Amino acid sequence: MGKFDFRPTGVMPAMVTPFNKDESINEDMLRNLVNHLIEQGVTGLVPSGTTGEFVNMTFEERLKVIEIVVDETNGRVPVIAGTGETGTKLVVDATKAATDIGADAVLIVTPYYLKPKAKGLYDHYFTIAEKTEIPIVLYNIPVCTGVELPWTVVEDLVDIENIVAIKDSSGDYKYFSALLEKVSDKISVMIGWDENVLGALAGGAAGCILGSANVFPKIWLEIYEHVKNNRLEEAQILQKRVQKLARLLINSGALGVKSCLNMMKVPVGKTRQPIVLGDTLSYEIKDELRVELEKLGLIQKTELKFEFGEKPLTSRFYAVGITPEKITDFDLKVGESLVGNRVELAHIDLLIGRKDGPVGNAYAQALTNPEEGREGLQVILEPNMQVKPPTIMIPTVRPISLRHASLTYGPAQAAIAKAVMQCVEDGILPKELADDIVIIVNVFVHPSASARKRIFINNYKATRNAIRKAMEGLPSVDDGIENAESARHPFRNDP
Repeated sequence: MGKFDFRPTGVMPAMVTPFNKDESINEDMLRNLVNHLIEQGVTGLVPSGTTGEFVNMTFEERLKVIEIVVDETNGRVPVIAGTGETGTKLVVDATKAATDIGADAVLIVTPYYLKPKAKGLYDHYFTIAEKTEIPIVLYNIPVCTGVELPWTVVEDLVDIENIVAIKDSSGDYKYFSALLEKVSDKISVMIGWDENVLGALAGGAAGCILGSANVFPKIWLEIYEHVKNNRLEEAQILQKRVQKLARLLINSGALGVKSCLNMMKVPVGKTRQPIVLGDTLSYEIKDELRVELEKLGLIQKTELKFEFGEKPLTSRFYAVGITPEKITDFDLKVGESLVGNRVELAHIDLLIGRKDGPVGNAYAQALTNPEEGREGLQVILEPNMQVKPPTIMIPTVRPISLRHASLTYGPAQAAIAKAVMQCVEDGILPKELADDIVIIVNVFVHPSASARKRIFINNYKATRNAIRKAMEGLPSVDDGIENAESARHPFRNDP
């Protein structure tokens, strides 16, 4: 093979960079991740890219990461090193350094921040190619850079010998299809938008470079093989299975990927500030990631035993690794969850407890002697059919009219009912306790909310998350200490 004959194909993870608590690079974790991904069957590794948080690392740190990955890989798969920078000379220097380290190719994102136009972009890549001796993968990710690499410019660039591929993370399939039409006969066109993998491969993409390939590379490899062998129905089934998780990971970036890997017992540490848990990735979305990992069999549900009086019970919870082995105190459990943003935000604050305990007394008080404007409403599935365990919802913002109550708290009540029943079905709330405990739900719906379907969805998710947190005793004291710096009120700094 000639120097520039390399053409990336298959499934390549855009690798995360493991950091310690002090934000230094954890070499042992990085080497472990390299071996884990190669064992999963990936066709290449891509360190120091977007998912690798390259923009928050120094030049020397990026080179250290590339050096560790090249050394640990030891030729088993190609290593495509991210060498993108804001300026052409900076990229040339980084690319020469990656070449000296032994990378097989480089991934070069469009210059960002100052946002060059078409002529500047062409000259940028032309100059880099002219001054370096390594295969180059172009990288288009306008959602991060604010710069789109026009396909017309790509069409001109592919005549340069050492430009061998493009990774497109625009999410725009019209743009991607133009690349397939114009340049796929000359270079590898790689999809970098996780939700579009099946369509891209079916359209003729050579492969994918994905952050989510850190988490479930085997499934992407299966999809790749299915498409290559014209088994589209099988590929469709798999893409649908991972679509929600892929969407969540796109929206949460490196922090979402790292959270998944840590839950899977592939330690990769934390992200660097300002990317923090509770903000870039909410606690509720982290719970959603956990549920999706369980559905895919990537982490196991933990079977837990708990007691209510003299009743020994067993149930399956959505917790892994941090849930207490036995839950014995059913006098009072508290759970809270936030889902959505601004006027779409749902805030659920709930209590779960014995009928003959303080929660049961409060439940009866809320029905018989309610506070004006905050009257409790028994949650029902349909007329004259209460949910079990018995549940009451109390609005935290007083409805201003019957129409307002119907528009906002109507779908919220339906959502709470569905969430409670789903938690019983899933074993989060044990069926054996349905007649012995009650639930009080304080529910917040923004006064300006008007989208009934979104009110329903957000309150369903928030209620389910709050119940799970209450039953699992989350967040724990350790969680609270660890996340104290990133916790904030949902409306603080909100205009």
